[in-house]
Amino acid sequence: METKTVLVTGGGRGIGKAIALAFAKEGYQVAVNYNGSEEAAKETASLCEQEGVKAKIYRCNVADYTAVEQMMKQVNEDFGSIDVLVNNSGITKDGLLLRMKEEDFDKVIDINLKGTFNCIRHAARIMMKQRHGSIINMSSVVGIMGNIGQMNYAASKAGIIGLTKSVAKELASRNIRVNAIAPGFVETEMTKVLSEEARSAAMSVIALKRFASVDDIANLAVFLGSDKSSYITGQTIQVDGGMSM
Repeated sequence: METKTVLVTGGGRGIGKAIALAFAKEGYQVAVNYNGSEEAAKETASLCEQEGVKAKIYRCNVADYTAVEQMMKQVNEDFGSIDVLVNNSGITKDGLLLRMKEEDFDKVIDINLKGTFNCIRHAARIMMKQRHGSIINMSSVVGIMGNIGQMNYAASKAGIIGLTKSVAKELASRNIRVNAIAPGFVETEMTKVLSEEARSAAMSVIALKRFASVDDIANLAVFLGSDKSSYITGQTIQVDGGMSM
């Protein structure tokens, strides 16, 4: 069987780390992008290698158009292909409308939305030459429902949904599929800091009465990256335990 390669942005921690490991367990070579902790990225790559696959780390700010272009070229050179791209990099800079600083709005849009565009833009050229590929963009139920104090984050994640649908239409003729995952509350470092009151409030609107595990998200990513989802494109799949029904 031909060895395939997945590139996961923001692959050092949380959901990104789980996605990288899930693909490694399926036999994919793994390129781990990071921009913060090199130690965390190395740990992810090491765990992937324990599954018997090749893994390398790549430092790059996804908001930097030229740096992303160089990263994609390097990954393609190192592994021979980019079969699956998972755009997982993202940040939050929460605040109410009248208190939000312009730079906090801009930074979230730059990394979450423009970063996703940058990665798709440069990976697409490689995938078009291959005449195959799967692109998975990480959105959020917040991008569908909105949320008080997260208008910048919600705007970036809603933008990813529109980006996903448009790019899916453009790339379908080249056998490249583009889908989005919209998680609800997930058990990560980000949600561990929630107060008991905040957790209870969240749980009250989740039909399954629990937060997602990172593996709940990773399992869907692997499915969307595989040939088992070969007739699925342009979709946003909510993994929220029934929160947004």
